[in-house]
Amino acid sequence: MNIAQQDPESRDKMTSAFFRGPEAGGSLTPDAIAVAAEEMGVKKASYDTLTLLGLAVLAGAFIGLGAMFATTTVAGADGMLSYGLTRLLAGLSFSLGLILVLIGGAQLFTGDMLMVMAWASRRIATTRMVHIWVFVWFGNLIGALVIAGLVFLSGQYTFGGNAIGIAALHYAEAKSALPVVEAFSLGILCNILVCLAVWLSLAGRTVADRILAIVFPVTAFVAAGFEHCVANMYYLGLGLMIRYGAPESFWTAIGHAPAEIPLSGVLTNLAVVTAGNWVGGALLVGGVYWFIYRRPGKPHH
Repeated sequence: MNIAQQDPESRDKMTSAFFRGPEAGGSLTPDAIAVAAEEMGVKKASYDTLTLLGLAVLAGAFIGLGAMFATTTVAGADGMLSYGLTRLLAGLSFSLGLILVLIGGAQLFTGDMLMVMAWASRRIATTRMVHIWVFVWFGNLIGALVIAGLVFLSGQYTFGGNAIGIAALHYAEAKSALPVVEAFSLGILCNILVCLAVWLSLAGRTVADRILAIVFPVTAFVAAGFEHCVANMYYLGLGLMIRYGAPESFWTAIGHAPAEIPLSGVLTNLAVVTAGNWVGGALLVGGVYWFIYRRPGKPHH
């Protein structure tokens, strides 16, 4: 019998035994990860509104902190390090964001794409899942913009002889100018890796296990230049704040006219990358793994 068809008490007992496997304390096997991912979706669907909002704002803030770390790490690296090494360092630094989300506890739109597994098993309603995705997206936006605002107000972007601000403007300009097809494709690729990081972290039984599982997929997506909608909330938000709020002395010091970051480009990027992230996470990770391990008629051992 499918776990989803059992009564809650029996399902909990079966799931617990399934998680433990033959070696208690060992990492989960892929089929057990599928059960854990489905249970995670059911749990998220049960959160009340205030809890959901709090966790969503935290996740946006955590990703913002990771983006701030990555921007700081690569500031001033042009001409000193190779492109690949610079991107590698940015990716390793950015991993902080998802580590905080998954270990510290928060709700991230891109990771929530795995909720499709619980939906496909008919354990959560379509309206509830979509409501959570929309609510979490806006909560993430609030958190990311709060961190961007604090970075701007603190003047951190002027550190390193304004190198951090220059890097932040470069990110914002480049992202706001991305062609739609390119942004969509980069969004798909990004969330394949992000959701795989979440997937792999579910296998770990210790904090060290989970961190190690998170770092490599996240580093890969940042190093490759893929697009993450919540990270872009920070990057584009900070870029706009610097563009319209930085003093004249900043532009004089960097020898650069105020950057071109059109609002239309910002909104297009967020919309298109969000759609790409949905395809990459919901269909190509959650959907594929549900089909492999949780589809109706599939034997569950």
